[in-house]
Amino acid sequence: MRFMMFVMGDETPDAEPDETDVDVWVDELDGAGQRLMGDILDPGTARGVRVRAGETIVTEGPLVGVTDAIWGFDLLEARDLDEATALAARHPMARNGRLELRPFPEG
Repeated sequence: MRFMMFVMGDETPDAEPDETDVDVWVDELDGAGQRLMGDILDPGTARGVRVRAGETIVTEGPLVGVTDAIWGFDLLEARDLDEATALAARHPMARNGRLELRPFPEG
């Protein structure tokens, strides 16, 4: 199964931050074929788009009211959600920020 993992900031990181270079996690999962792709998504380049009453409303930067901006993503391959959760728990941002997993359709 495939899972999209969103990497986000968090106002209350763990008291003991994880200083591990994220490239260690990336290299390990890439080598095992469990990380199919991923990259950084700079919140400063975000643009929100909504249409209300026929008017297009554009917001520069992360959407107003969103406190946990998405900083990046990884597409993971795992047997099930439990295995994907275990992979995510090893990512440095599991302690320094927040990760969200969602099943990702294949094909």
